[in-house]
Amino acid sequence: QKFQSGVITVGEFFTLLQVHIPIQKPRHSHIPASGAVSAPPTAEDLLYSQYVYRPKLRIYEEDCRALSQKIDELKPCANVQDQLLVNVNKSLWEVMRTCSDEELKSFGAELNKMKSCFTKESKILAHNEKATLYSKLLQSAQEQHRKLQSRLEKLDEVLKEARSCLVALGAAIKLRSLLLFHSFFPFLLELEYLKNLKAQEEALQNWFIFCRELSDLETEDEQILAQMNRLEEEEKSCQELLERFDFTEWEITEWSEQRAVFNFLYDSIELTVVFGPPVDGDVFGEDPSRKIISLSFESFLDEEKAPPSTRLVQRLIFQFIGSHQGCWQEECPTLYYLPQVLHEVSLVVSRCKILGEEIEFLERWGGKFNLLKTDIDETKVKLLFSAATAFAKFELTLCLSASYPAAPLPFTVQSQIGNIGEKEVSAVLSSVPVGHHYLRRIVSLIHHHLLQDP
Repeated sequence: QKFQSGVITVGEFFTLLQVHIPIQKPRHSHIPASGAVSAPPTAEDLLYSQYVYRPKLRIYEEDCRALSQKIDELKPCANVQDQLLVNVNKSLWEVMRTCSDEELKSFGAELNKMKSCFTKESKILAHNEKATLYSKLLQSAQEQHRKLQSRLEKLDEVLKEARSCLVALGAAIKLRSLLLFHSFFPFLLELEYLKNLKAQEEALQNWFIFCRELSDLETEDEQILAQMNRLEEEEKSCQELLERFDFTEWEITEWSEQRAVFNFLYDSIELTVVFGPPVDGDVFGEDPSRKIISLSFESFLDEEKAPPSTRLVQRLIFQFIGSHQGCWQEECPTLYYLPQVLHEVSLVVSRCKILGEEIEFLERWGGKFNLLKTDIDETKVKLLFSAATAFAKFELTLCLSASYPAAPLPFTVQSQIGNIGEKEVSAVLSSVPVGHHYLRRIVSLIHHHLLQDP
């Protein structure tokens, strides 16, 4: 109806013909808030701004002004769409209002073809304008590059000149130093000579200190060597003492959870130890310790066949055992104390065994000491001495005990011939110290002091 009445606008006419011509409105760009620089610019930022950003910005501003001018020129054409078709082109309106729908549709198709051609041409124009813009940017970049290169060349010249100035300044300073050195050269020589003398003096002092320390070390080495030799001798002596005084006189013949059996003095004495339950918190070697119920000694000596010295030794040992008969259980309540008991019995057995050997020696070789007879009565030893040169014959009776030879022996003297009595024998015995081979030394000294020619 609008079309027939003539009140249709140009834009509505294009819409009726299905020809859409969108007209974009210009948009203005704004720098975002994050684009503002708060930190002070560096030298690199300033160079970029002067030779890159600002020239590009000028070209973009010129291009924007040209585009704005074209937009202003085309604005009247865009406003035509809001005007009545009758006012713009009355002849076209008169012709088109008499056309049928098919003709209008065909006319609209032709207009769309024309619009497509115009759109392509506008794109070509836009591309050409971009090419022109990029060409200007390239020319600007090349020009700024030449400017920067020229500035760098000038800066290189300035740096070269500065280096030459520095070289000249260094040469002048060196020359001045040489002049000063030559002016003070005699003084420097004297100073250097003094330094050398002082260094030599320090070297000599260090050498003297080294020699003294070396001498001290040699003396110390000699002392250490002497000490080592002394320790070796002491070690050898201790080893000999250990070998000499090895009082282990027992052997194990049985060991079980119920009992242990030990033999002494060539299996003539047997010690039986009866074990009880284990003792909590106590150990014996790697095993838990056990309670000892009883300790009993038994003699297996054949009294009829054994020699008198052996019977004497046996009596003395059992004398010691009997003196501790009621104390064994108190002294050895657990296995922990058993080694001490074995050691004490071994000491007594060892001393008594040596006593037996001494008596056997006197029985065999007593004639050398003017000893006519050696007799044993229980724990007493009777020694009958006789010497024609001294015109003496007497009998010395010694009372032995299990503590032999740790204490002097009680004795009695019975004179048979001559004047040797208890007084003379007592004087000799008082000079004999107790200890190893006590009995043999008594006999030897009696022979030496009383039975030889005065």
